[in-house]
Amino acid sequence: MNYHLLQGKRGIVFGALNNMSIAWRVAERCVENGAKITLTNSPAAVRMGETTELGVKLNAEVIAADATSVEDLENLFAQSMEVLGGKIDFILHSIGMSPNVRKGRDYDDLDYELLEKTLNVSAVSFHKTLQTAKKMDAISDGGSVVALTYIAAQRTFCGYNDMADAKSLLESIARSFGYIYGKDKGVRINTISQSPTVTTAGSGVKGMNNLLDFSHKMAPLGNADADDCADYCVAMFSDLTRKVTMQNLFNDGGFSSMGMSEAAIRVVSAIPEAAQ
Repeated sequence: MNYHLLQGKRGIVFGALNNMSIAWRVAERCVENGAKITLTNSPAAVRMGETTELGVKLNAEVIAADATSVEDLENLFAQSMEVLGGKIDFILHSIGMSPNVRKGRDYDDLDYELLEKTLNVSAVSFHKTLQTAKKMDAISDGGSVVALTYIAAQRTFCGYNDMADAKSLLESIARSFGYIYGKDKGVRINTISQSPTVTTAGSGVKGMNNLLDFSHKMAPLGNADADDCADYCVAMFSDLTRKVTMQNLFNDGGFSSMGMSEAAIRVVSAIPEAAQ
C-alpha cells in the first residue's frame, strides 16, 4: 500500500539478506512510500546474500557494515548522510543470529562464547547503533528507530533458546535509550514484536513449522506476515506516530493476548499423549 507517508524522508535498513527477509519487504515498502534509503548488512552477508540486487531495484546504496563494530557504524552513518543528502529520519534494526541455535545446542547446554556472540549481534549491536548515531548527531530531531523482536522475550517458547535472552535485552535497550534520545532529540525508539515469520534466520529455530501453525490457529486474525510488518514499520517511521516511543508493539494477529483458542485446542487434542 502506498500512502506516500515517507515522502522526502531518509532511512537506513539493516538486515535485508534476501527476499525472505522482513527487512527486504520493509525496504521495498519504504521506497514505495517516497523514502530514500541505504541498505546495510555484514560484509559476509552482502557477499553471500542478495542485498546488492535489492539495492539495484530500489536505487539504494548498499553499505557493508558489521553492526557490532563501532568503526563500521560510524562509516555507515557518515556515508549514508552523504549519499542521502542529510540526517537520517528512520532506521530499521532487523538483525538476529544465534550460533547456539545453528549448532543445535540446547538451552541447558549453551556454549557461553557463542552466547556472547548471540547477545552482541542480536542486541548489543542495537545499543551500538543508537549510541553511535547519537554521538554523531546522525538522526534528525523527531526521527524514528524500530527494532524487530519476538514474544519469546516475555514468555517461554521451547526451541527459541538464547535468542529469547537477546530479544529481552533488545527491548530493554529500546526503553532505556528511548528515554535518553527522546528527551534530548525527540527521537522515537520502539520494538515491533512480530508473529513467527518464515525467514532465513527463523528457519533455524527448532519446531518452527509447528510454531507457525499453532500461532496462526491461536491468533484471532492469524499470523501477521512480512508485508504486514512492513506496513507497520512505515506507519512507525511516519509523522503519524510522533508521540509513540519506548513501546513494544505486538504485530501478531492478537496472539499475545490469547490464552487458548478453539482451533488450538483441537490441534492439541489431536496429538497423541505420548508425543506431547
